[in-house]
Amino acid sequence: MKTWKKFNHVNASTLTEAISILSSGNNDIIAGGTDLLGTLRFEVLDESPDTVVNIKTIPGLNHIKEEGGTLKIGALALLEDIAKSSVVKSKWGALAEAARRTASPHIREMATIGGNICQLNRCWYFRCPDNRFNCLRKSTKGTCYALTGENRYHSIFGAASGCVAVNPSDTAPALVAFNATVVTSKREIPIEDFFTTKIAPNGSGSTVLDKDEIVTEIKVPSFSGKSSFVKFAIRKSIDFAIVNCAAAIGDNYTRICLNAVYNTPKRVTSAEDYIKGKAINEDNAEAAGEEAIKGTIALSRNKWKIQVAKAMVKKAILACK
Repeated sequence: MKTWKKFNHVNASTLTEAISILSSGNNDIIAGGTDLLGTLRFEVLDESPDTVVNIKTIPGLNHIKEEGGTLKIGALALLEDIAKSSVVKSKWGALAEAARRTASPHIREMATIGGNICQLNRCWYFRCPDNRFNCLRKSTKGTCYALTGENRYHSIFGAASGCVAVNPSDTAPALVAFNATVVTSKREIPIEDFFTTKIAPNGSGSTVLDKDEIVTEIKVPSFSGKSSFVKFAIRKSIDFAIVNCAAAIGDNYTRICLNAVYNTPKRVTSAEDYIKGKAINEDNAEAAGEEAIKGTIALSRNKWKIQVAKAMVKKAILACK
């Protein structure tokens, strides 16, 4: 019979308490738990935490409000609440749609936006139960098995630090399209600098967060144009994206971001430059999609995914007409 490692569970009442626990050993935080609990259950990582600190008990981190034209979302705001928020839908529609298209209704009622942008990658070699593969993201002597193995859903923009796992977040590309800022217990980080391609020994995480650093809020600047979020998944109702894309287009403002195509969300500036100032129509959107996939690098089994990325960029642009 399998023996499960026991860990302590602490309900933090303040950020200071949570940070103190995180900095004192091999410990981790939990909010909605939709990523961490699966990781612990299947023993995905080399080590399990000694203590799990619950930050849902910290007050004041689940707000969704507009202040001075800036949208402010607490890290503990639930995806379902963001999807239904009239404030978010009024000006930042792509973000509301991205939250709505994440997972299932039950998961959205547990999952937080902080967790959605901090989640670990979904590569099946990385996620294999009982840590069966010596994955490059877990060990400096590890191997990226997806490079030559099963890679149909992996990166189409090359291997960052030797790894071809992709970022799985749905809300991340929308936040990049809106040029958001992530506020933590230590600093403010532009969303494009928040994600990292670094691998072990820096850890298996997908962000630049320090071990004792906690996301507290996301700030999204005022936006007056049109935005969209589109997603291609095998099972439309609940699956992680094969490719997703967010676009925000307004006067003197054009930002388009793909995700699930690289280690980090991939802003496609060539497509932005092409469509900027042009009429949004079928031909221009098609051409922008072509620009977006320049520089792609197919793996042995995912050449088809490049065409999906092109289609998602085109579709996202047309939705901003």
